[in-house]
Amino acid sequence: MSDIIDPDIAKKVENLKSELQKHNYHYYVMDDPQISDTQYDKMMQELIELEAKYPMLSTPDSPSMKVGAEPVKKFEQIRHSVKMLSLDNAFSDSDILNFDRRVKEGLMADEQILYTAEPKMDGVAVELVYKDGRLVSASTRGDGETGEDITSNVKTIRSVPLLLQQNKKEHIIPARLEARGEVIISKEGFKRLNEDMLSQGLALFANPRNAAAGSLRQLDSKVTAKRPLEIYFYGVGEVEGISCKSHWDWLYALKELGLRINPYIKPKININAVCKYYKELEQMRSGLPYDIDGMVVKVDSVQYQEQLGTKARSPRWAVAYKFKAIQETTKVLDILVQVGRTGAVTPVACLETVNIGGVNVSRATLHNEDEIRNKDIRIGDTVLVQRAGDVIPEIVKVIDSARNGSEIIFCMPQNCPSCNSQLIRDEKESLIRCVNNSCPAKTKAQIEHFVSKRAFDIDGLGEKLINQLFDKKYLSSYADIFYLDKIKMEGLERMGLKSAGNLFEAIEKSKNINFARFIYALGIRHVGEHIAEILASKYEKYEKFCSATYDDLKNIKGVGPIVAQSIIDFLGREDNLNNIERMLNSGVIIRYGENRKSTTLDGKIFVLTGTLESMTRNEAIIKIKSFGGKISESVSKKTDYLVAGKSPGSKIEKAKAAGVEIIDENKLKIMFES
Repeated sequence: MSDIIDPDIAKKVENLKSELQKHNYHYYVMDDPQISDTQYDKMMQELIELEAKYPMLSTPDSPSMKVGAEPVKKFEQIRHSVKMLSLDNAFSDSDILNFDRRVKEGLMADEQILYTAEPKMDGVAVELVYKDGRLVSASTRGDGETGEDITSNVKTIRSVPLLLQQNKKEHIIPARLEARGEVIISKEGFKRLNEDMLSQGLALFANPRNAAAGSLRQLDSKVTAKRPLEIYFYGVGEVEGISCKSHWDWLYALKELGLRINPYIKPKININAVCKYYKELEQMRSGLPYDIDGMVVKVDSVQYQEQLGTKARSPRWAVAYKFKAIQETTKVLDILVQVGRTGAVTPVACLETVNIGGVNVSRATLHNEDEIRNKDIRIGDTVLVQRAGDVIPEIVKVIDSARNGSEIIFCMPQNCPSCNSQLIRDEKESLIRCVNNSCPAKTKAQIEHFVSKRAFDIDGLGEKLINQLFDKKYLSSYADIFYLDKIKMEGLERMGLKSAGNLFEAIEKSKNINFARFIYALGIRHVGEHIAEILASKYEKYEKFCSATYDDLKNIKGVGPIVAQSIIDFLGREDNLNNIERMLNSGVIIRYGENRKSTTLDGKIFVLTGTLESMTRNEAIIKIKSFGGKISESVSKKTDYLVAGKSPGSKIEKAKAAGVEIIDENKLKIMFES
């Protein structure tokens, strides 16, 4: 290949890089998207193809780096120029007032001190180093002095700019900038990630923080690129070329340089306002799109920070005001195993009911046999259990001092508890699996998946009713749902005429379904929502999908050989094809992308605040998106509607100031119905 590049091609590549970087800034930092996701993806694909054809035009700061680089054998160490310190904790207003007193004593000052308060995000602390505006390295916090080099992985995070940008003359590009931030996975991203893991028969992540940490420590950055990681910046280390007089000025400078900061920061407030904002933030907590475990309070003046200095492991000018613990101790009464739709056998701890954060908890997932062994969890143990946001309760640790010798060591069964088939251990996935395709527990779980919100969304057909129908032999596969007898249903326990009518109405309504959701509903192992969307886009029609070959499938970006083989195995089973044929014969209509009816929500941007009563936040988001609407985390001039539930946060005032229409839950439901 010639080294001479057509100047028009080179210019095209540079323009694509520039445009993609600009759109990343508008989307992630300003929360003000300028183009659709489809347009963005087309530009990215064009850049990837051009760089593949002309490798000499590919640079380390190209937006195409977001797809991942070659795997590394191990993580190298990076020493921080300025220590990444931990924070002292405060647990009450009196602790915060004492912190304020210590600050004043340290400064020998009587005047009011101004603080900046920001949500304490529950993620992984990282440091990104930019030289002359170009990202050159990224590392974990590690022990505070030295962290691991995770540059390749961080480059895949969509909200991380590979090049800084200059928006205003007063914010010049610094010669060196060490920007510190928190890498997180949002609640919605975590839910989707675990659903994807479940669909692939892989072990689930315990919580968003663990998922974020595990994603950053992948030796293969292509794996990291598929994880829904986000970053919010909260401070700086060593900086050359610019200076700021206050912490808030630093944060504002970071934002102007293209680095995303948290929209809920309260700058330059006195200590009483800090205590007030803590209570507001605690109320807002459940409605935020990500987990927070408190609030970080920092002296705003950089001069004062320098005067106060640091202790061995924490600064004297900052403190973490933690929320009330959502951990409690309880007893493990038993350990049961449940069989999922892919045959994965998962242990579950049955607990003495305990109230954690206002929710009664009686079960906790144990994920797999390795976790039981590593944590040495036994029947009869006293354990510490935690629940965070929407995360499934988990056992944090065993209270060893409470043991009395009567505890029983748990062993995973050799045979399936449902069908008695011999279980097979999958060493790659640390899972034990039932491989019997006729296993009743697997079939029930497949039906539960089929009717779930993100699949056919059949309201009223829950676990208890599925079990009842299965036991009476009214259901033996998901296709049977569309052939249920209404008269027989009315005779079921707790069913009745009205309930049966509602159920059949929901079944009828579900028959018109988007192609991607249809594929996802089939429950093909390794095929989560994202891959289902890729397949629907690629094959466009069900008939084309059914005739796909292994070679076709494995070469699709995002699919690969393992998923391809799983799809071929599924389509190669006669019972699966019979079920699909029966569904289609019952009147199920697959709605292909180009045929989706337009709605009043098409292209509209929604922001949610407060707690909804008739649906969860995630359910509202799913419905809005299914009708063509878009979701944003914060209010901007582009926002069309703010949906306000109970105990709304500060978004209400921002919406009023921006002239955004504020609607309640009832108005949103009317929009859905229309």
